[in-house]
Amino acid sequence: MERGNYVRTPGVSGRGEKGEHGIARRVKGFFTRLFYIISIVWKTNPALLFAMTVICVAKGVLPVAGAYISRDLLNEISRQMGITAESGPGAAVMQGILFIVVVRGVYMLINRLFTRIGSGVNNVAGELVVNQIKLMILDKAGTLDMQSFDSPEFYERLENANREASQRPVNILNATFTVASSLISAASFITVLFTLGAFVPFVIIAASIPGAVVNYIYRNKSFGYMRRRSRERRRMNYYSSLVVNKDMAKEIRILGLADTMKNRYKTEFKKYYRGLKKLIIEENFWQIMSGLISIAANCALLYYTARSVVTGQFTIGDYSLFSGALTSISSFVSTIVSSTATIYEGTLFIDNMILFMGEKRTVVPSLPEPRIPKRGVSHTVEFRNVSFRYPGTDRDVIRNVDLTLRSGESTVIVGLNGAGKSTLIKLLTRLYDPTEGEILLDGHDIREYDTEALYDMYGIIFQDFGRYAETVGENISFGDIKREGDPDEIAEAAEHGGAADFIGKLPGGYSTPLTRMFEDGGTELSGGQWQKISISRAFYKKSDILIMDEPTAALDPIAEKEVFDRFEELSEGKISVFVSHRLSGAVKAYRILVLENGRIAEMGSHRELMEKRGKYYLLFTTQASRYTSGSEI
Repeated sequence: MERGNYVRTPGVSGRGEKGEHGIARRVKGFFTRLFYIISIVWKTNPALLFAMTVICVAKGVLPVAGAYISRDLLNEISRQMGITAESGPGAAVMQGILFIVVVRGVYMLINRLFTRIGSGVNNVAGELVVNQIKLMILDKAGTLDMQSFDSPEFYERLENANREASQRPVNILNATFTVASSLISAASFITVLFTLGAFVPFVIIAASIPGAVVNYIYRNKSFGYMRRRSRERRRMNYYSSLVVNKDMAKEIRILGLADTMKNRYKTEFKKYYRGLKKLIIEENFWQIMSGLISIAANCALLYYTARSVVTGQFTIGDYSLFSGALTSISSFVSTIVSSTATIYEGTLFIDNMILFMGEKRTVVPSLPEPRIPKRGVSHTVEFRNVSFRYPGTDRDVIRNVDLTLRSGESTVIVGLNGAGKSTLIKLLTRLYDPTEGEILLDGHDIREYDTEALYDMYGIIFQDFGRYAETVGENISFGDIKREGDPDEIAEAAEHGGAADFIGKLPGGYSTPLTRMFEDGGTELSGGQWQKISISRAFYKKSDILIMDEPTAALDPIAEKEVFDRFEELSEGKISVFVSHRLSGAVKAYRILVLENGRIAEMGSHRELMEKRGKYYLLFTTQASRYTSGSEI
């Protein structure tokens, strides 16, 4: 079973099970997964499940009723033929036949109605169940820790759950009800065939066993192959998506990478398809062999039935009933076997969703009744000997950090790429918990606070900020989704973020859709303009702690200075942290923190660090010389 931070669902079997114990676990796991799907349908709409059950029973009973009606019609025709031969034709002769024909017509009408209603209910169920599962996946993904998104196993489960959501659950449900209907019909027809001979049903069942075994074996093999080849599937999806990705299109075209990515896709497909092709060929060969056994058994029983009619044991109508029963049972057994295989294979794949939904959070309050941080007051955040390494790695990216941040003090964090600047921000905002040490907010461990209330304290813009295909105003108001998007407050935030000037020139102003993904009248912004939107989003939130992680990377030096000036103005009375690779804005900061290999190499004001002539001095003077020499503008 895949590794990861999840809870094993009872009844979900692992690999390598053998013997009776293994079979029992497989059976238990099968029904656990099946009931899981049924429970999803129940959550979606109980009336939907009830309607599908009624239709299932009707579809199981109707074929048997139709077979009896056909038998009675043939017997009546035979009887009336005898009467006509003796006394000649008359109007009364056809009354019995007419009655059965009318009954047959009513049966056909009812059958047609249930077929159409069943099709409609299945279509409705398909849409509603897929929607329900998508919502479940979205709800779950929205609550997971950041460390889940760092795990390849998690991405595999997420990809599998998303892929299966559109078809597997509904297919499993339809196949389940098909099996139930077929079992009802087959049981009824088996009862009919006992009249012909007690051995007949057992011959039919025995002839179907080889096909069932083949289906079971190859559903297991298919599932195992798909799971083992998950990496190839993900690579295929990755290479195919690169070529059609809007954001990558420019670079792909200019660098001529389309053929390279296509060839890599083809290489992965060949590796994936090679084993799949072998499985398909093997399964079809053995299915043909098992089919020959079933056909031979049916032919022998049809001959036995015909002989029984000729010898006078049964009527011609009985022959119709028995031969129809033989054909129907054979068909139903085949349907049951194939549908059960579909259900079994589907429930194995539903494991992916169960595993995904079982993903556990670890960034949760450590107290039964979490603390709620006070808002609108002065705060202190203290790092005490904090170290951190990402899950699945053995290298600390933050090492033994001691740091105190207070309201009214601005801190600028600088350092080379990979120094740990962004990771420190993730720890400060409790997207991750330290591997060692502790972080205190107002004297209490940050883990003691309610996480949602804690997150609400932060106004933050990350280096990889979001670009939402919504209007300008909505993009800014997303900074604090709990507040109604007041136009004046949005405009004020845009002014502080330096976005007001270019927004005023857009065709719809703050109502202009951003990106042309959904709207023909949408506007594509430059990288610098998007960055100003994201900065405005951070300013829109009424936060106690203001954080900006490389927010000016796409801005020119003049625009960057404006942002620094506004940041200093808006951070008054707050804990404010600014991460930047440019050092011009650090001059006015209360504190400058120089990170190197995850450690605090230097800390102090601009003046103190320049006088020290250490690492900060080297970074600052090197960057300043590039500006004065004209190498960076």
